[in-house]
Amino acid sequence: MRHYQRMKNSLTCLLFFPIVVFVVYLTQPERYFIGLIPMGRCSLESAEMLNLENSVDGTLDLLSRPDVLTCTPWKAPIMWEGMFDPDRYDQVHKKQGSSVALTVFAIGRYLDAYLETFLNSSEHHFMLGVPVTYYVFTDMPEKVPNIKLGAERSLEIIKVERHSRWQDISMMRMKTISDFIDSDIRHRCTHVFCFDVDQVFTGRFGTEALGDLVGLLHAYYFRAPRKFFTYDGNPKSKAYMETGDFYYHAAIFGGSWKSVKALTETCYKNILEDKKNNVEALWHDESHLNKYFWVHKPSRILSPEYCWDPDIRYGRDIRISRLIWAPKHYDTLRTN
Repeated sequence: MRHYQRMKNSLTCLLFFPIVVFVVYLTQPERYFIGLIPMGRCSLESAEMLNLENSVDGTLDLLSRPDVLTCTPWKAPIMWEGMFDPDRYDQVHKKQGSSVALTVFAIGRYLDAYLETFLNSSEHHFMLGVPVTYYVFTDMPEKVPNIKLGAERSLEIIKVERHSRWQDISMMRMKTISDFIDSDIRHRCTHVFCFDVDQVFTGRFGTEALGDLVGLLHAYYFRAPRKFFTYDGNPKSKAYMETGDFYYHAAIFGGSWKSVKALTETCYKNILEDKKNNVEALWHDESHLNKYFWVHKPSRILSPEYCWDPDIRYGRDIRISRLIWAPKHYDTLRTN
């Protein structure tokens, strides 16, 4: 009787297991199964075949990570742990006099929820080898926390208007960044990196990330087939895309001040054009960013270790989490 019952239980499990797998696939395929899809391998035999941005790029070990894609079809590097010597990058950028502007928007409840942790963690991990200026854009300058800054690091606080919808805050940052690069940043820094505030630095985010135009592979799509990419599919939008190379995350983008100025200016103009036509891109500024990177290829791409979500189940590629998503509380933070 016991033997019969065990067989019955085993058969029940076997019958229900495919159903459970199918349900999980339909509801959250990106968290469980996309990690099983091969990512492809770099076709270049050595880093000398890359479009080199500096001398140290030629020392990248493109073959050190056979588990992931380490270069793009247009010969730009995709930066992964194990490919580079961080000290070499720091030395080169110190000699070149590189300096970095970090822009971040802390509007409304986002300031109290995230800004202090973001800035404190940045002081421990972000671009420690070169001068850094933080540009905090906020509607409540008086609430920006006092942060103990290291040598050659400073903080500027800029008051901005608070828009009624979070979507408008997200999209209109493009204009604000563009304007401030023109009026201030270009006179003080060689490079600009733009961040969402709801993130925490947890490991080195260093000078190896500096390039002329820098994009970030989205943690949920870096192994996914292109049919899963959530490009804007509305032909009426300036962000419309039928296909693309990768899916980029707007939580981080950067480059030389000239390139970031061109990116933000173009995205803002396209957002305005959409508004005139009563159109809003599917993922707002991220949709416009992906369109920009499709037309203007990044010279350097950051792997998802530079912005990782710990909730993702397939993390075997991520040897180090340099920046992680902070817990999201959209239900409370995005209400007016």
